[in-house]
Amino acid sequence: MNITVSGSVPAPARIRATRVSFEPRARTAWHTHPLGQTLHVLSGVGRVQAWGGPVREIRPGDTVWIPPGEKHWHGAGPSTGMVHIAFQEALDGVHVTWLEPVSDEQYSAAVSG
Repeated sequence: MNITVSGSVPAPARIRATRVSFEPRARTAWHTHPLGQTLHVLSGVGRVQAWGGPVREIRPGDTVWIPPGEKHWHGAGPSTGMVHIAFQEALDGVHVTWLEPVSDEQYSAAVSG
């Protein structure tokens, strides 16, 4: 499972916008953002889940807002890669706090509508 990240905005800018490409089944670890995150899907089929919530399928043109401090993950579907642009702002220089890996069981949970 491979993830490729490209593009960034250097300090002192607070906003970070990155193009992220996920191979099939690739996903981030659980993580949070101090000021939230917006994802905009460019291609493929992906998945996103907030802690305690259902796994949701995301497709090209979908825009997803993750509120500040919400523990979540996102990645590609099981048979299709996915590319999205991720936007997040820094708070005191911090864009993201990485947490534990997403297990195969969590990733494979039934996708909600």
